[in-house]
Amino acid sequence: MHLVRPDQAVLDDLDTTVERLLERHLSTTKEWFPHEHVPYGRGRDPIPGEEWSADDADLAGAEIDDAVRSSLLVNLLTEDNLPYYFRTVESKFGSEKAWGEWVRRWTAEEGRHSMAIYGYLMVTRAIDPHHLERCRMAQVSGGITPNPPTVQNGFVYLSLQELATRIAHRSTGQMIGDPAGYDVMMRVASDENLHQLFYRDLAKAAIEVDPSGMVMAMEEEVTKFAMPGVGIPGFAEHAKRIANAGIYDLAIHHEQILVPMVLRTWELESIEGLDAEAEQARERIVKYLEKSGRVAKRLSDRKAKAKADAELASV
Repeated sequence: MHLVRPDQAVLDDLDTTVERLLERHLSTTKEWFPHEHVPYGRGRDPIPGEEWSADDADLAGAEIDDAVRSSLLVNLLTEDNLPYYFRTVESKFGSEKAWGEWVRRWTAEEGRHSMAIYGYLMVTRAIDPHHLERCRMAQVSGGITPNPPTVQNGFVYLSLQELATRIAHRSTGQMIGDPAGYDVMMRVASDENLHQLFYRDLAKAAIEVDPSGMVMAMEEEVTKFAMPGVGIPGFAEHAKRIANAGIYDLAIHHEQILVPMVLRTWELESIEGLDAEAEQARERIVKYLEKSGRVAKRLSDRKAKAKADAELASV
């Protein structure tokens, strides 16, 4: 039988680690200002009640499709749900010592992301502002967010989610075609990368402290992973568009998140000191990743064939 270590005992064992990772983060991160990344010169005064049209967008000559608009909406509204993320993370880590300092710093940095993306979308009119606001009200009023049951689950989920968010922001920026939009999304993605490095290394240290507990958490979070945007109205349809466009799909999730994080960085297959239940969990994770890899390959092959067929048809 797996013996669950109390959350506070795990946190206490990691006090010096979180202090070190916080110091590293503060020495690495750079000060930046959302307003310096927004092209305000493209803005105009709004007309109350005016219906939005895609023709209104000023993207420096670039054109975006519904998939990129879905990604911009989901990326922004994910950031807008920050109050609930703060509540969840603080409830798991606590508000004292370096743990509390990290949570507050992380929250302050995350807050800049919605400022920058929102400013860009409003001045460029890239997406319908009325629809965006209605979705924001629905999402934040609903308060639907992942709520990992233990600190071990929290370490795993936050590591995977921050990396996924970084990838989603970067991919979206690369597909906008507007240099200003690219700059905004790369700036936000840079922050997310530092956040995932913090959580990634915190989780790795937690494996040393509680290997069985972390492997049990990995199984649950890896096999049931869901992006925090699930509370956004129409999220399933947005996610489908985003996946079909290659911004973020199952192949990316497997190849750029699960494999590098779980197998390479956390070295799942080499973790020692597991109890019997955790050993069984490890075996199930490996099988899940093997299946995920097969699905990812089929998806990548289909997309490659579709692209080749389209290029051949255009000749």
